[in-house]
Amino acid sequence: MRGILFALMMAATPMMASEDIADQYPGSLLYSKPVEFIPGVWSAIGATAPPTYENSGHNNNLSFIVTGEGVVVINGGAAHKLAEALHEEIKKITDEPVIAVFNENGQGHAALGNSYWAAQGVDIIAHVDAAHELEEYGAQILSGMMRYNRDKGDGTEITVPNVTFEDEYILEKGDFRIEARYLGPAHSPGDISVWLPNQSLVIAGDMAFHERMLPIFEDTITADWLETWDTEFEALEATYVIPGHGHPTNMDQVRKYTKGYLEYLRAQIREHIDNGGDLAGAYYVDQSPYEGLDTYEELATKNAGRVFEQMEWE
Repeated sequence: MRGILFALMMAATPMMASEDIADQYPGSLLYSKPVEFIPGVWSAIGATAPPTYENSGHNNNLSFIVTGEGVVVINGGAAHKLAEALHEEIKKITDEPVIAVFNENGQGHAALGNSYWAAQGVDIIAHVDAAHELEEYGAQILSGMMRYNRDKGDGTEITVPNVTFEDEYILEKGDFRIEARYLGPAHSPGDISVWLPNQSLVIAGDMAFHERMLPIFEDTITADWLETWDTEFEALEATYVIPGHGHPTNMDQVRKYTKGYLEYLRAQIREHIDNGGDLAGAYYVDQSPYEGLDTYEELATKNAGRVFEQMEWE
């Protein structure tokens, strides 16, 4: 049955999610029950909607690898209780202890659950820039989570990763060589991807999107993201991709909805600028080819404005 499910996920048409479903796993704070996609690699797929009380802030993918010599978790989770809920599911699957937690970046849904994992005595590993984000903006990130999560955020404290790296951090456990790599500037400071060369699978983090529209932040430099994509991410030649948000898929799909979207939006903004357009008009450039993506309504105009602000000085 698992093989049939995975074959469907790897088909050319993406397995679309719906941001209208508030919670797919009511018995847990997790938005969905973890599923094994290839042997040993599991992920609890988060909502493709913005974080809400209903989805407990689980709007990204919380993945883990059962190596045979311990469990490696990718993403600390958006809150102490959410991390605990993930751990409860891991315990149902294996008796192996959690031996490491990677933060894909310094955003709340990647790192606010660190307080739970630290209390278990687990090393928390992140890129130096992600750790800096948490040190610098942790109080603000925590406050934002508590506003929507309320009682579900109880027990959460800012816990900075105790292990940091600049280029890569490698663990070899069982049949898995786990390479946490900083590929270069992309979506947010300190973004990493976790590459499993023996399995040809990349847990891409926010390098790659496909079911929901990617957000462009003030510090998201789209030209740099595209360069990192072309020179580093494509070079992995991954067979399987677990993106930061949305179901596991393949390179064709994330290429279409990440690189393709960035190139399309930049082309629309370039034409707008060349025609003498201003910021006010940039918000309304045509993005209709991507309007079927979740979070389109929340993000499309913001993305256009931020790309305009970057490109008018390029």
